[in-house]
Amino acid sequence: MKRLLAAAGLSAALVMTGCSQPGEEDRPEAAADAAVEADAPPPAEAPGEAAAVPAGPAGVATPATPAAPGAPAFAVLYPGAVPKSEPVSAQGPSGPGGTLEFTTEATPDEVVAFYRQRAEAAGLKAITSLHRDGARGYAAGDGADGRGKMLNVVATPVEDGPTDVLLMWSSGR
Repeated sequence: MKRLLAAAGLSAALVMTGCSQPGEEDRPEAAADAAVEADAPPPAEAPGEAAAVPAGPAGVATPATPAAPGAPAFAVLYPGAVPKSEPVSAQGPSGPGGTLEFTTEATPDEVVAFYRQRAEAAGLKAITSLHRDGARGYAAGDGADGRGKMLNVVATPVEDGPTDVLLMWSSGR
């Protein structure tokens, strides 16, 4: 439990680091970005819609269950996972987001690989990774000039038990 709390604290710090980007009003190129976005084609998928499903455990394609209603395609419940509680949803400057805790029989490496694949499929770029005392973590986002999409996952092994996972996300503006 101490490892999970330490990993959650580290994850929160990583997420807050990503949130310290300058606001739209602080960027002189914001107006130009808005004009380019207006002319850009719509994204391939809307938040909450299923994307191409990356392979789950053992390389088998697995249907994805959103981590919470309206969660983006990269924030899904790991195949076969058991939620520990209801997801917590919030609205912030980077748009809607949430957290979900669950357990799985998969290893921390398998969990992180699954979410890394989903993040990359959604166009998110790796920000950082964690490897400490068997725990694995991964954070990805769409960058300082992006819309605020972010994924953060920490998977902690439990002695004689399933892997504990903390999943956090932001859908972006």
